[in-house]
Amino acid sequence: MYYKSKDGTAQGVAKQRLIETLALPEKRVINDPYACEFVFGAGVVRMMGHRFSVWLSQKILPGWHEHLVSRTRFIDELVEESSINETEQYVILGAGYDTRAHRLNFRHPFRVFEVDQLEVQERKRKKLPDELLNNESIVYVPVDFSYQSVSKQLAESGFSSSKSTIITLEGVSQYISKEDFSALVQEIASLTQNIDATFFVSYIDELFTTNPEECCGVGFQKAGEKFELVRTLSAKAGEPWISFYADTEIERIFSINGFSIEVNTTLGDLNSRYFTPVNRTIPESQLFNLERFVVAKKSCN
Repeated sequence: MYYKSKDGTAQGVAKQRLIETLALPEKRVINDPYACEFVFGAGVVRMMGHRFSVWLSQKILPGWHEHLVSRTRFIDELVEESSINETEQYVILGAGYDTRAHRLNFRHPFRVFEVDQLEVQERKRKKLPDELLNNESIVYVPVDFSYQSVSKQLAESGFSSSKSTIITLEGVSQYISKEDFSALVQEIASLTQNIDATFFVSYIDELFTTNPEECCGVGFQKAGEKFELVRTLSAKAGEPWISFYADTEIERIFSINGFSIEVNTTLGDLNSRYFTPVNRTIPESQLFNLERFVVAKKSCN
């Protein structure tokens, strides 16, 4: 199985979380006090500030910052809702520099399993503040995705097949083959066959490769060029995109594994939910719906 092995894009996402955190409290959509630990040149970003950094991002790639922020907030809310509903376990696939286990307030504490390559986990732990290193609710599950089974490694790390679980796969599906993605969903379905499970996945709509304008707001300029810009930058970071999906394809993959899709949404749908309340409504001409956000669920009842 191919998986991301570098941290270029993980740093890029952490940078956008840092930029958003620099906004005034009444203007920000998310708050990640630990994002700075994972950003090279964080001091420069702080000096530039939120307003200038967002302005600069809009000049280069309108909607990019807001897309990543909305994805972060959407998952934050989903995980917090799962905690309120007393879900017992939280599995973060391809955890990278995810900080939810440290920064979110869980109504009912989870057992959190962060799954990633050992080198990524070691790099992350070196960057985390000392006071966060001894969080006993977090289990780091090292996996060599080239030959090891995710479900086997989870089971050996204390994952319980009798406890309700939420699983997230954020910003990863485009980097792995469709065969590997399908196999991963099948593996998770088998692991959770006797429990209630919620599965979040983000994916890039295949329309971006054929009709990118359909994936952006009305009036968005040069959608195809902007899509190729992000795609090229990711490839230069050593993390090329190789998989894009139709809605029906994603639905089929989950359906044959016992999951029902409850939500399939984008930045455009979340604009009024996240940005309007802080007086930052995104104009249609700047809506860059790069990924779709899916919530799939299965019940053992």
